[in-house]
Amino acid sequence: MNILLTGLPKSGKTTLIKNIAFELKSPIAGFFTSQIMQNGDRVGFSLITFSGKSAILAHQNFPSIYKIGKYKVNLRDFEEIGIKEIEEAICSDKIIVIDEIGKMELLSPKFLEVVQKALDSKNKVLATVLYTEHPQLDKLKKRKDVELVTVTPENRGSLLEQISKKLDGD
Repeated sequence: MNILLTGLPKSGKTTLIKNIAFELKSPIAGFFTSQIMQNGDRVGFSLITFSGKSAILAHQNFPSIYKIGKYKVNLRDFEEIGIKEIEEAICSDKIIVIDEIGKMELLSPKFLEVVQKALDSKNKVLATVLYTEHPQLDKLKKRKDVELVTVTPENRGSLLEQISKKLDGD
């Protein structure tokens, strides 16, 4: 079972996926992103794994040649921590949780490959995915084994219990 959550920015995808992850009774692995704020402004994003590791995913002042908008992306730590977490989870019976499959993460060619392996695996996968059209991501969204759920401010409350039950069930 593969569930991809999509929706406009600020629709509540990250909040929903974190709430679902912490609601699940089944063991989980993977990561989520969190904003790095400074004086009320977003200056970057951190990556936090469910096994307790963290790193800067992207920051305005990070020394990197990889850039999305005003953020420079830390591919090395993303691959060593985030991608490694997914690779290890594929060899387990854990539910794989990924927040997010987006432009920053796709700067790593290895990431899309690992996401596809996770979706092909016996593991259940819950992930957030970019809402706008993107050639690589559109293929993931159209997979026959993927349930694509659009998150809105109106439905996000009811999705928590609904998706948690699906993932915890057999």
